[in-house]
Amino acid sequence: MKKTVSSVLVATALGASALASPAFAEELSVVGSWSSLPLDKQFEQPFWTKELPKASNGEITVQMTTHDQMGISGGDVFRILSDGVFDVGMTVGDYAVGDAPELEGLDVPLVATTAAEAEAMVDAARPMVDDIFKERFNSRVLAIAPYPPQVVFCKGDVKSLADLKDKKVRGSGRMTTKFLQALGANGVNVAFSEVPGALERGVIDCAVTGAGSGYSAGWYEVSDHLFAIPLGGWDPVVTAMNMDKWDSLSPDLQKLITTEVKTKFEEPAWAAAAGAYETDIACLTGKGDCPLGKPANMTLVEPSDADLAKAKEILTTVVLPEWGERAGAEWVKRWNDSVGKTVGVTVPLN
Repeated sequence: MKKTVSSVLVATALGASALASPAFAEELSVVGSWSSLPLDKQFEQPFWTKELPKASNGEITVQMTTHDQMGISGGDVFRILSDGVFDVGMTVGDYAVGDAPELEGLDVPLVATTAAEAEAMVDAARPMVDDIFKERFNSRVLAIAPYPPQVVFCKGDVKSLADLKDKKVRGSGRMTTKFLQALGANGVNVAFSEVPGALERGVIDCAVTGAGSGYSAGWYEVSDHLFAIPLGGWDPVVTAMNMDKWDSLSPDLQKLITTEVKTKFEEPAWAAAAGAYETDIACLTGKGDCPLGKPANMTLVEPSDADLAKAKEILTTVVLPEWGERAGAEWVKRWNDSVGKTVGVTVPLN
């Protein structure tokens, strides 16, 4: 695979800092997810720049940036990682489905409404994800951590799922966009960082993202209704290491990294997700305590039983069968036998 211009820029930037590192240390160049969001601030950055080097007693040093700080699109992170331009990369799994449509099965909307259910779904999918990253991206999966559950931010009155019909809605991933299209909305691809401007200018009417992510990015400043239906799943962020780099590490360092990532990064991120949703909603609506900052004043719209039933009907009769065609029978069977059994959903095999 040819290296892109982005690859060259990343290599140049990370390489410059690498020259200053001690010769005896195993240095890792790490590219994190969105720098403005809590996952990076509270978990990625502290783990890679402090916890892991400390746990290694100086055997590991880390040079870290994030993909948005480097000007790399989320969809390029794992492509560049596969080239070995940097050692560790992390971004939303959905950003990579253009290269690996089977990866859409990691985050199916509407089937996990709690952090515990989402974690069980991700755990069931993990063997599939491990194989996908090995085959598609020449990399080893180290962790899968959640963003907050995805909800719908709208500019203008929205009272039910039916009100999204004919609206221009930014989906958080391919499966969500396919769902919106099946609903009768116009699914629009807009980068996360461009959503506030698109809402303000009327390019889109609504956008799907995590409740906490939307709060951190100030989406409440350009939207007024919050439809709390989990149309976008949990947008899991995959952390992976270039396989050639992984294979070059000693067994002791491999064991150390595996243990530390699980206990000091992945598990704490999931534990925090369990109670984060209620806090995020309080901050977005102004109803309840908001420890994150100044509360907003959005109107909260809860989905009705009819909304949820309609959404699941579209998911099982349209969205998942279409994904099955993109992913292929082998991956669908693996999904049915693992994730499907966990969430109680079966994708038809043609």
